[in-house]
Amino acid sequence: MNETNRSEIARLREQIALEYQASHAVFTSFTATARHDFISKREENIGACFEELKQYLPFNEAFGILIQAEQTFYERVSSSGNTS
Repeated sequence: MNETNRSEIARLREQIALEYQASHAVFTSFTATARHDFISKREENIGACFEELKQYLPFNEAFGILIQAEQTFYERVSSSGNTS
């Protein structure tokens, strides 16, 4: 895998993590936007990142990154005691 692909994969991994954080923030802070619409948009963004990851990696590896990002996020949330 070339350096460009590695940096794109790292960027997408980070974007997925940020989308999980943003979707959780709707439950922990005041927001005037509709929760459903906000969360749906985050899910769409995660899906788009996954589709882009599949351009660089086989399906199973791309899916593994997606699952790992989700697990890491929820482990951080649960260890911080924030279960909102």
